[in-house]
Amino acid sequence: MNDDQLLRYSRHILLPEIGVEGQEAILAARVLVVGAGGLGSPAAMYLAAAGVGTLVLADGDTVDLTNLQRQILHSETGIGRPKVESGRDTLARLNPLTRVEALAQRLEGAALDDQVALADVVLDCSDNFATRHAINRACVKHRKPLVSGAAIRFDGQVSVFDLRKPGSPCYHCLFPEGEDVEEVRCAVMGVFAPLTGIIGATQAAEALKLLAGCGETLNGRLLLLDGLAMEWRSVSLGQDAACAMCGQR
Repeated sequence: MNDDQLLRYSRHILLPEIGVEGQEAILAARVLVVGAGGLGSPAAMYLAAAGVGTLVLADGDTVDLTNLQRQILHSETGIGRPKVESGRDTLARLNPLTRVEALAQRLEGAALDDQVALADVVLDCSDNFATRHAINRACVKHRKPLVSGAAIRFDGQVSVFDLRKPGSPCYHCLFPEGEDVEEVRCAVMGVFAPLTGIIGATQAAEALKLLAGCGETLNGRLLLLDGLAMEWRSVSLGQDAACAMCGQR
């Protein structure tokens, strides 16, 4: 780190759990954020502010007026633009030292597999089960830690799936693909604006802890937030031995 970086990230360096070594690991990291909406906005902003070296932002959507109530990466000037381009501009103003790769596409197939393979940590900030399961499959295949978040109405959840640790579950263990799981969308059900900030910031915190190697992550736990009562609940998760994704590893 140069003198400017030492000063910029000094409040991290002062933390003995992070220090110079942990901050250097953050600076050298490549993080994939799938989704530049309600969750991806605060997650990407905190990751960039913290100094993540390369931030890959993937989203095939464009900015809409209805997004602005919660998607803080974007503003009225970005309406109609690809979300990743609007987000890249915001992140550049926040921290020009972070390199942002903007992928204006819905990551799937070989493209998703390639990006997961390159990443040190993957953040699932998407809003549908098909994408979540596709991200999980790629993370299981490449043994990459996955930080998963979701937010709808006043309810949020976040967890970490890190198959580098024995006995760890994957996303499929929690929500088996193909089961009749109700999928609700913000466009239909609504979402409390600060809820996405709380969950997205928590995802960023878990990713930074994974990169710096500090503290205990949410691996093996599902953290649930009732935003209306402002109550947190933690549920222990175990690997499903019969899981079609990770049960035979």
